[in-house]
Amino acid sequence: MSVIDVRDVHVRYGDVRALDGATLSVGAGTVCGLIGMNGSGKSTLFKAIMGAVRLDQGTILLEDRPPREARRAGVVGYVPQSEQVDWSFPVSVRDVVMMGRYGFQGFTRRPRRTDVQAVAEALARVELEGLADRQIGELSGGQRKRAFVARGLAQGARILLLDEPFAGVDKRSEATLTRLLRELAGQGRTVLVSTHDLHAVPALCDDVILFLHRTLLHAPPEVALRPEHLARTFGLEVPT
Repeated sequence: MSVIDVRDVHVRYGDVRALDGATLSVGAGTVCGLIGMNGSGKSTLFKAIMGAVRLDQGTILLEDRPPREARRAGVVGYVPQSEQVDWSFPVSVRDVVMMGRYGFQGFTRRPRRTDVQAVAEALARVELEGLADRQIGELSGGQRKRAFVARGLAQGARILLLDEPFAGVDKRSEATLTRLLRELAGQGRTVLVSTHDLHAVPALCDDVILFLHRTLLHAPPEVALRPEHLARTFGLEVPT
């Protein structure tokens, strides 16, 4: 069953073509890697799946719901690239993770016992419980990524989108994230993760999408990582 269903999606920013007929399908209980060069449209694809950009053409469904409806229902969680976040904002790690509970708190956003418990459990799963009161900008790159994953866990999201979660992280955080994402897939959640760390892909991903404004190939890692396929994805000469 397709949990993320993207069909013939086109997105343009003025004269810039970001997505050009993007089509892909990701099932439940899967970690799917998204691989492409900078400027290939990966971040735009994530924003489209989140309902944050207007589609010029095509459709996207998340568990058979339009993106904005799925987002309001807490179905999908998003871990952005580090440069998209204001790390000087005066909030603690616990506050960031608690943001995942806002949909359960009503207008007052006053945490209840169930919210506090969900946040504590999420922090423990990403091994950040000892840093819960630290200002978010004081964390290392890897710890920041883990905090945003914890936000998605506290939210109860069944679909997680991670945009370059391994960029600039330490080995411990990479191992923690890899283990956690594999555990989440084993529990039936769906993970779409963009990465340039090709060495981490075989241990992390069930399958891989090679992307250049649209899907070039959707295949298991051992097929997708073949030199001839990567060369096409990154605009290189195909080896002979």
